[in-house]
Amino acid sequence: MEFVPAPAVHRVLCADCGTPIVPNSANLCVACLRNSVDITEGIPKQASVSYCRNCERFLSPPSTWTIARPESQELLAICLKKLKGLNKVRLTEAHFIWTEPHSKRLRVSLTIQKEVLTNTILEQVFEIEYLVQYGQCPDCTKLAAKNTWKALVQVRQKVPHKRTFLFLEQLILKHGAQKDTISVKEVRDGLDFFYSQRSHAQKMVEFLNGVVPVRSKASEQLLSTDTHTNTANFKYTYSVEIIPICKDDLVCIPPKLARQLSNISPLTICVRVGNSLHLLDPATLQICEVTSPIYWRSPFESLASVTDLVEFTVLDVEPSGTTRGKYVLADAQVALSGAFRSHADDAAMDYDTAMSSQIFHTRTHLGGILQPGDTAMGYFLTNANFNSDDFAALPAHRVPDIVLVKKAYPNRRKKNKPRAWKLRSMAKEEGEEGETGAGRGVVGRMGGRDQKKVDEDYELFLRELEEDEEMRGAVNLYRAKDVRPGAGSGLAGGKTRKKVQHAMDVDEGAMDEDVEVPAATDEEEEEPDFPDVKLDELLEDFDEMTLEEA
Repeated sequence: MEFVPAPAVHRVLCADCGTPIVPNSANLCVACLRNSVDITEGIPKQASVSYCRNCERFLSPPSTWTIARPESQELLAICLKKLKGLNKVRLTEAHFIWTEPHSKRLRVSLTIQKEVLTNTILEQVFEIEYLVQYGQCPDCTKLAAKNTWKALVQVRQKVPHKRTFLFLEQLILKHGAQKDTISVKEVRDGLDFFYSQRSHAQKMVEFLNGVVPVRSKASEQLLSTDTHTNTANFKYTYSVEIIPICKDDLVCIPPKLARQLSNISPLTICVRVGNSLHLLDPATLQICEVTSPIYWRSPFESLASVTDLVEFTVLDVEPSGTTRGKYVLADAQVALSGAFRSHADDAAMDYDTAMSSQIFHTRTHLGGILQPGDTAMGYFLTNANFNSDDFAALPAHRVPDIVLVKKAYPNRRKKNKPRAWKLRSMAKEEGEEGETGAGRGVVGRMGGRDQKKVDEDYELFLRELEEDEEMRGAVNLYRAKDVRPGAGSGLAGGKTRKKVQHAMDVDEGAMDEDVEVPAATDEEEEEPDFPDVKLDELLEDFDEMTLEEA
């Protein structure tokens, strides 16, 4: 094969430095061409980005605030938007250069290309330094100022206790519905939620419609208007009213509504409250569901609540065989608690001797959990006087003497054992940090003369969580730290105080809070079926985890 030499490459000398180069239109080498032509002209080498330390967002021009992690693509896009003149060149590469996190500086390396002469494209790499300027976004500015809310959700329930709002607070925390709330204020019959945007308030109203039976009403107030641009500024208020019936309440349904609800007996017990009411007839185990529209068309109130419950002792239980889910129909014989005691202190009872020693026959839905000798809480209808026309219209043979509601555990309650779990709460008041805390929630902050009643409601709410597994599944329980038997727990012997934190006794007499009472003795055995909260139901409280020095 004959060798064919490659064509000769003609070279010329650079016009500035004299280096042999391939001929081009400028007759300059790359180094001299960069010295004579700067393609980065018009692009600033220093710039600034705005950063809000409260919400940790960067300003994305022109007016959008975006959450961006350090050295992320979102932050790089924000930095490139701040540069002027990039539309005149071709950007081929951009990346961050590492800087100290506390330096408030961002360094970005850019690689650009531009045609400087005919068929001559020059590429250049340079750095741009950004200064991170701290400031406040408009949303955080409104939060810092007072009375700058734009939407308000007023949640009300006309009942004498606060247990509904204690449970509602836990539902809000579990589903994260409080993240857009500016502040929460406690009022006499409920809570007020303040928001900076109308859409956030509407989202809260939709959440409340899904978890509790409510009816809502919206209104608006005109603050200012501009006739030139045809724009107006409004404040929006949403009034949300919760049905005034709670779990374990005794209810008398109006006869006309009872016939529409599968002809159920008017005298029922509220066994569950979700986005509708579940009413149970303890004599037949018949259950009906009352939705919000049905209730508000013909509203009715509860005859008695859990504060009117009376303690009974179960003498005999005979199941009839009828079951419905977890409920078992049974015939029971009960008597007032302490009816057959021979102690002298029985004179403190509010009932006469004949009534206290009487045995009552009743039909109950608790046949699956009651045993002879157990203690149950129920409504004593024989001595009750209700201001209700619907109850007065009931035939006498359809009104039982006793309506048992739930099983009680008096021996365990007397020992005041500290609970191994706790609840989170919303921290939205001035001076508190973060959105949630481990202290008392927004319910009970008002203090004053009702503080004792709020503490009793909080203890009853904790007991309901212990005794109702279905209710516990709807909230988040957290593991409590350093739960040890000690003074006041009732486990170390000696004496214990009347009230212990998160293990208080509901006010059952006129005793002073500081009066010491003897602890429960070992002769009173605990109930074996006490519903203890299992360890696998508890969550770790990661907000309180810190690194301790060795």
